[in-house]
Amino acid sequence: MSFEISGPRARDGVAERDARRVRMARRATAALLCFRGLDRLVDDATLIVSELVTNAIQHSGGVRVTFTMTVRDGFLRLAVLDCMPGQPIVQDAAGDAERGRGLLLVDCLAAANRGTWGTNEDGTEVWCSLRLPSREDS
Repeated sequence: MSFEISGPRARDGVAERDARRVRMARRATAALLCFRGLDRLVDDATLIVSELVTNAIQHSGGVRVTFTMTVRDGFLRLAVLDCMPGQPIVQDAAGDAERGRGLLLVDCLAAANRGTWGTNEDGTEVWCSLRLPSREDS
C-alpha cells in the first residue's frame, strides 16, 4: 500500500488527509490479519502500524509512504518506507508528555511478541517483526 502524504507539520499534529491514511493502514492490517486467521495479533499490529505510519508522516519530510505486511518463516513483518534517510530514535518522554512514546511502544510490543524492530541501513524503512502465535500459545 503506497500513498502520498502532506509532508511534515508543526507540533499541531497530522493533517486530516494523512490521519485518514493512518486509519486506512490500520484497517487494512486488521482485515488482512483476520483473513489469515491471525486475529490474536490485530491489536498489537494495528498499534505498531499506526505508530510507524504516523512517524513517517510527521518526521520523514517526504511526500510518499509505502506500507507492507508479510508473513514468512513464522513472523509477521510490518514495514514503512518513506524514502527519506534518517535513523529514528526511541525517546525518553517525560511522564506528562503527550508525545514521544511511539517507538518505545513499538519496542515493547515487539518484545512481548518475541519479535524485534529496526531500520534498513540508511533509515528509509522502519520495520517490526512479530512472531506468529503457535497453537501452544492459544
